[in-house]
Amino acid sequence: MFELTTAAVIYCVLVAVVFLGLWLYYDHRDHRAFELERRKGTFHCIRCDTLYSAPVGMETCACPQCAHANVRLRF
Repeated sequence: MFELTTAAVIYCVLVAVVFLGLWLYYDHRDHRAFELERRKGTFHCIRCDTLYSAPVGMETCACPQCAHANVRLRF
């Protein structure tokens, strides 16, 4: 049906497409996880003077030292 060289080229192209697809999928997944980890809100406790961070989207967060609820810092 195909010559040997044609079949080898088609096989190599299919393997390359599979590896390219896997690379793009894992790159996108890792980038999304990194962005979620990188984006943090900064908080300053007014009771014990501690700086800490929490995931983005939280407007108030309890201090890890004294458990006092504080609002997010705005710059």
